[in-house]
Order: sequence, then structure tokens, then C-alpha cells
Amino acid sequence: MNSRPDLVAKVPNVIGGDELVAKQSAVNEQGKLRIAPIEGVVFRPVRPVPHEDGHVTEVARASWGELAHPVVQVHLTTTFPGRIRAWGLHQASTDRLFVVSGLVKIVVYDGRNDSPTFGRVNEFTVSEKNPGLLIIPPNLYHGWKNIGTWEAIIINMPTSMYTYDAPDALDLPWDCEAAARIVPYRW
Repeated sequence: MNSRPDLVAKVPNVIGGDELVAKQSAVNEQGKLRIAPIEGVVFRPVRPVPHEDGHVTEVARASWGELAHPVVQVHLTTTFPGRIRAWGLHQASTDRLFVVSGLVKIVVYDGRNDSPTFGRVNEFTVSEKNPGLLIIPPNLYHGWKNIGTWEAIIINMPTSMYTYDAPDALDLPWDCEAAARIVPYRW
């Protein structure tokens, strides 16, 4: 319930007032994400722990139930400011992404015809100031945009090693006509 009656949403008397969209926090009062997660997608928030020499942030631990599979490969990728890397999809492998540096908007779209969350889109804004491990299971379109001002660094710990001769990687370029038709998200 709105505790400030003076802030009841009404159309302001300004040009374009009827086009304005009310802002909503990404988290609730307990600090939990408001999004309804896509089935199988998990975001495990972590936190930087300060100490006398700097900070330490856990990226992954075998004891975390969210990992489910052992770490078999770790690779690092970077993305320049303003650049978009989307849409990718893996048929067998699960991506486990961690933003080391930069400010990144990661988006996941559930296009699985038999999924109870079919059609749902999840957005995660992740950085070293809002770190977390994002787990994206197979057959989900996903990608990201570096919305920060410097090169972003992202670690991936997929559940399957990269196969050079037959990669489990399908791409749908974010700026193609098919992506505009298939994925209900605009960067």
C-alpha cells in the first residue's frame, strides 16, 4: 500500500505525460529481486567482503547447491562499453556467468515451447558492486550488454567443455530481423 497519498500515480500535466512509465525498484523491502525467475535460471547473489588489504568475493564453491555440476572449464570474456553480445543458446550446456568488472545487463528469454515459464524475460544488472553467479540452463536465449563506461570482464564456468569441432553454441544475432520477431526484448 502506498504510504504517500500525494504520490498516487497520475498523468502529469506535461508534454508526453501520458507516455511516462512509473519507476519500480528491482528489489523488494527485504532486498530480494522482484523478478519471477525463468524455470531453471538461478541468480545467487554474493558480496565483496572487505579486509585490510582490499576485498574478497567468492565466485563459486563446490558446496553451493546451485552449481549442481562440477566446474570443468573456466573462461573469461570481455565486452567493450555499449556493445551487445546476444542472442546465444546452448542445447546441452549450462552457462554459469559471473561479472568480475564492469556494469552488465544480462537478459534471458524462455522460448522453450514446453516450459511453464514460456515467453518470460529476465533481466539482471550485475557488476562488481552487485556481484552474483547467474546460472542459465540449456535452450534459453541469453545475452548481455555492457551498460558501463569501461570494458566488462565476465567469467563463464559452463557445465560442458567447449568442443572445438562441434561447439554447443547457436547464435541469433541480436540485430537481425529474426531476433526482433522471436525475442521480445529490445536493447
